[in-house]
Amino acid sequence: MNNNRIKISDKQTLEKAWFKIERIKFDYLLEDGTWQPQTRDIHDHGNGATVLLYNKKKKTIILTKQLRMATYVNGNKTGMMIEAPAGLLEGDSPEACIIREVEEETGYRIKKVKKIMESYMTPGAVTELLYLFIAEYDESMKVSEGGGVEEEHENIEVIELEFEKAKKMMKDGEIKDAKTILLIQYAQLHNLI
Repeated sequence: MNNNRIKISDKQTLEKAWFKIERIKFDYLLEDGTWQPQTRDIHDHGNGATVLLYNKKKKTIILTKQLRMATYVNGNKTGMMIEAPAGLLEGDSPEACIIREVEEETGYRIKKVKKIMESYMTPGAVTELLYLFIAEYDESMKVSEGGGVEEEHENIEVIELEFEKAKKMMKDGEIKDAKTILLIQYAQLHNLI
């Protein structure tokens, strides 16, 4: 942190459970030379990784469907979200994290992934940096039914979709998850499928 236009005056932890919320008070130097006091509540639950699994031959992708309570309380009638496999790094490298998460969530054991970008998804209030990957899959990689980790109360449905159908679902608003939209658009722009 080396921006000389920011002077942090106070940090207060508001919540520390599965994630941490801090209230940060600071002064920000404006273009006219005056210092403006500001306060922001920052949500920190660590960085994450996500991947689009695709099969060129079948022209399909693997996505997941699960309950996301935050979307439910914000107007998603069922609370269910269709999205790319993802997870928090929890001390792992982004590559190791996403390979682990793919097997837990989808039942596919992939060996390698290709990083395509990094993105802050909600930079106004959330610290998370998300690492986005792509990886090819085929049926020989299927080692279990997936569905998530029971101890983490995951109840994940694995969905294999034709790529054209996934693009239509995105256009029609059935897929509303930002990371998944980025990955599908990347695949479309780079003619992966």
